[in-house]
Amino acid sequence: MSDCLFCRIVRGEIPARKVYEDEHVLAFHDISPVAPVHILVVPKEHVGSMAELEPRHEAAMGRLMVAAAQIAREQGCENGFRTIVNTGRIGLQEVYHLHLHILGGPNPLPPMLKY
Repeated sequence: MSDCLFCRIVRGEIPARKVYEDEHVLAFHDISPVAPVHILVVPKEHVGSMAELEPRHEAAMGRLMVAAAQIAREQGCENGFRTIVNTGRIGLQEVYHLHLHILGGPNPLPPMLKY
């Protein structure tokens, strides 16, 4: 998808503070962090959201999860971290390219949801 923000980052058209890259996945710092560690991990192939995943995405999504754990450790989150995948309008997805947030830091994170 040529105008997708994350596709443009993957192609190198928009700069990003990269922390990890392989043939399937790119990870970079969020430009509006909500925690001391806030990294986005995206598949290089455009997938609009988690709701659009198909069996053919299995290898890339497995790689995304393994990379997320490695990145969290490398960012100093040995005592824990949170991963979030917002999906669709109800899930408050802002960029329609599947992405996983890694959130962490030296202190415990606040509760995830309060109703």
